[in-house]
Amino acid sequence: MPGAARSTANANSEGRTVRGYGAAMALLPLDADQLLSTTRAVRKRLDFTRPVEDDLIRECVAAAMQTPSGSNNMSMQFMIVRDAAKRAAIGEIYRQCYAQYRSWDGIYVRTIQKADEIEQAQQERVADSADYLGEHMGDAPVLVIACNNGSRVDNVGAMGAASMMGNVLPAMWSFMLAARARGLGTAWTTMHLMMEQQVADVLGIPFATVQQACLSPLAHTIGTDFKPAARPAPDTIIHWDQW
Repeated sequence: MPGAARSTANANSEGRTVRGYGAAMALLPLDADQLLSTTRAVRKRLDFTRPVEDDLIRECVAAAMQTPSGSNNMSMQFMIVRDAAKRAAIGEIYRQCYAQYRSWDGIYVRTIQKADEIEQAQQERVADSADYLGEHMGDAPVLVIACNNGSRVDNVGAMGAASMMGNVLPAMWSFMLAARARGLGTAWTTMHLMMEQQVADVLGIPFATVQQACLSPLAHTIGTDFKPAARPAPDTIIHWDQW
């Protein structure tokens, strides 16, 4: 962004202050592990009434641009949707996709059964939250679509698809971490890809050469006290030397 000088003030008890593309703002006082473990999928706690400043979005994109990119080819692109009519149109597309998803037994989040009551209660909370976003995606003040520019992953094989998505998916996660640090909430979704062409038509995305990878609402959060989710022990998913 031309003319954007970036400097960082000293840390204080309220968190680090960043002077970026606009007025100074305080980052949440989170260390690296806290940031990684509390960047949750936020749905019900998105503040739909408060606008998100463009400069905050630019800072999140600047952080995303620091992620590694294959062959040093920064093919990641961010579609930022602020226009109310376009957000509503995408929200309706998402609602239709979500309705289809709810019919998939064993895949729809509410139909997945967990081993004990505590895990099942967590699953029900996640389902309630996902259902809420299914109806309210278009109400978020900003929608963010991460894209890969240059070609599509269709029919390029596993290596090609992994390499191409490897340019954009880490960047989107860095965007979400940067958003969390700034008191913003996100939720990683791919549901809209069932109707990717329709979303491309709403936004003028060149469908033949740009692959959409992820859609997320973006909004200030109602409170910032997010906690790590309950997860099994690491050894349940580690394979030492052999599967």
